[in-house]
Amino acid sequence: MSEYSDKDVQREVTELQGKSATAARLFDIRRIIGGLFVVYGVIVTIAGFTASDADIDKAEGVNINLWTGLGMLLLGLFFLAWLKLRPAAPPPGVEPGAEGEAEARE
Repeated sequence: MSEYSDKDVQREVTELQGKSATAARLFDIRRIIGGLFVVYGVIVTIAGFTASDADIDKAEGVNINLWTGLGMLLLGLFFLAWLKLRPAAPPPGVEPGAEGEAEARE
């Protein structure tokens, strides 16, 4: 059975905090919602461009697929821009590059 020193424990905690922050950024709900809205928006917009006259007449002269698709596309781009401009804050106590600093102190 091996004993862990304080440095080993601190390094493990720092690595786990870094992995947790990475996972939080990866699974940010804005990324998921934005990505889905962009994908579905592109599909529905394409359906709107290829709509027949009968489809447009059913919707009382409005190309509903085109307008809905464009709205979904804009909403998805909004979520992705929001994610880019205001990234998720790291958990308290974790600073960017903290893993490299902990290893340099050893």
